[in-house]
Amino acid sequence: MDGASVLPQDIAELFSREGIVYHPIAEDTWKCSDANPEVEFAIAHTGSHILLNFRLADNEVRATETMDDGRVWEDSCCEFFLSPEGNDCYYNFECNATGRLLLHAGVKPDRPGAPQDVLDSVRRWSSLGTCPFDNRSGDIRWQLSEIIPASALFIHQIDSFEGKEMTANFYKCGDLLTKPHFLSWSPIDLEKPMFHCPEFFGRIRFE
Repeated sequence: MDGASVLPQDIAELFSREGIVYHPIAEDTWKCSDANPEVEFAIAHTGSHILLNFRLADNEVRATETMDDGRVWEDSCCEFFLSPEGNDCYYNFECNATGRLLLHAGVKPDRPGAPQDVLDSVRRWSSLGTCPFDNRSGDIRWQLSEIIPASALFIHQIDSFEGKEMTANFYKCGDLLTKPHFLSWSPIDLEKPMFHCPEFFGRIRFE
């Protein structure tokens, strides 16, 4: 399969057809809210591209950020952090409910933002559309998909994900929701909410 030919809005159907397994983002280390969403993700690759789909059952959604490289973590935000070498150098792909993307890379505190052409290369789709909106409440079921080319790992030289073993974590947050939450896939042993902690990433293998 050629990742460049896949459309982000088709990933969920593709994953269903191929039997790609979903995993919960349910580690609630800090127990900030009594109304956490149900969140799960599935990930696959085509060699040259990562395919990522989040499925959510939410009780509140916010998407006010209008630009890439903005404060998307204050909105309802799905996040994928990846360390290609399994060390302190990592990428944070943070995407809000209308597909606005934040991407930085490197080792703290020197983590430059991605150039606009790199941001543009990450194709995104949200079932909630692309128009910003203030807080919505109710039983909100939504999805977010991303197609991430190897070239988006812009401080590395990676041609293919085939056979690579890396470390990663997957998150769901919303800092300015009426009931903020901070959920992760891999557990985090810290006293206060913090996602930028590669020492707690889990191991993933691209087969």
